[in-house]
Amino acid sequence: MIHAFRFQDLNVLLDVESGAIHTLDDAAFAVVQALESGKDAYSIGVKNETVAEVIADLNELRENGAYEAEAGNAPEVTGGTAIKSMCLHVAHDCNLRCRYCFASTGDFHGARMLMTPETGRRALDFLIQRSGTRKHLEVDLFGGEPLMNWDVCKQLVAYGRELERKHGKVIHFTITTNCVALDDEKIDFINREMHNVVISLDGRKEVHDALRPTVNGKGSFDIILRNAQKLVATRGDREYYIRGTFTRNNLDFLEDVKALTGYGFHQISIEPVVLPEESPYSLKEEHLLRIDREYDALAEYYVNARKGRDTWFNYFHFMFDPEGGPCLRKRINGCGAGTEYIAVTPDGDLYPCHQFVGMSEWKLGNLDSPDLRTDLQKSFLGCNVCTKEICRNCWAKYYCSGGCMANAVLYGGALEHPHEISCHLMRKRTECAIGAYVKER
Repeated sequence: MIHAFRFQDLNVLLDVESGAIHTLDDAAFAVVQALESGKDAYSIGVKNETVAEVIADLNELRENGAYEAEAGNAPEVTGGTAIKSMCLHVAHDCNLRCRYCFASTGDFHGARMLMTPETGRRALDFLIQRSGTRKHLEVDLFGGEPLMNWDVCKQLVAYGRELERKHGKVIHFTITTNCVALDDEKIDFINREMHNVVISLDGRKEVHDALRPTVNGKGSFDIILRNAQKLVATRGDREYYIRGTFTRNNLDFLEDVKALTGYGFHQISIEPVVLPEESPYSLKEEHLLRIDREYDALAEYYVNARKGRDTWFNYFHFMFDPEGGPCLRKRINGCGAGTEYIAVTPDGDLYPCHQFVGMSEWKLGNLDSPDLRTDLQKSFLGCNVCTKEICRNCWAKYYCSGGCMANAVLYGGALEHPHEISCHLMRKRTECAIGAYVKER
């Protein structure tokens, strides 16, 4: 399988199975596009001798395995017992009332509650017990807003350090926060103990405040920006990224990226909202062409900005490393929801990931029981880019790994049916990522 596309002034050819990337002149690009669509390459207006030369070059690439390479034997996707990542819901409550929140403004469609230290310790014990031979583990302190349960966060990190020493493990703690309750003591602790920090901030003040008010209905932008800047300024070279959201109300989200870089942030992600179609903020098919143009403009801004030392930044969805990227098994099976990755609620319920929390039919079990629902785990293991027909025939399959399984259930109707709008946007972002990579080479 191949995919040919234009990126700015480049004609790019991706060989899907080998991962090889080529740039072509206009004549070769026209020939490849004709071949990809099943047309007669000699009938597209390119000189016959040029067509023959291009086809000969493609045949040579094919012989070297860098053009229309055949799919190899996919690694067997097995497992279901070794867990390496945990989303620890230390708070089912929040000090914001974001209008597009998938977690029902922090309560996950249930009672507002905080995790006790005992439940958190049991969750970490569970992770250690189920991690098998894996040495490096990941724990995300999540909510709602985890800073609302700060003392428990500190206690659980301390307990995690004890478990590291006792069991020879390394736990990479991450915290996902809106920074509203941040202060100097929390900043010092986070910068000392957190492997990564995910900061929720949507970009421009008017965009952010329109959709992310505090509990009392006031805008949250000013306090979040001030605290986030202080956290990042004192973080040094430790990992972080700003995680924003765009809706149909800010399809010009490049302006939000520009705002974030102007605030001094260099690790940025602006994610498309995923909501029911009837939501006043949801993205619809009618918005896709506009969003595509915005990604093109963002890619141009991104490539140009990264040429300068003072303007350089990372954009999460444009990060592309064909040589050092995820292994093939990861590319096929994705995030590992329900198998390698689980979420734990304040009352000890276990779910495949944070987005499944509150969907009782997808509950894997509880910390009170050592047994998980193996039927659900088998469903997740059996759902990958090799088993889903729509994914098998998609050129971007090894870059999206089948997409978000929770969104598939919520908006596609089943694990096997990816959310179509998310698929479209993923393909567009992947083209931009590959194109930006080629530009920087």
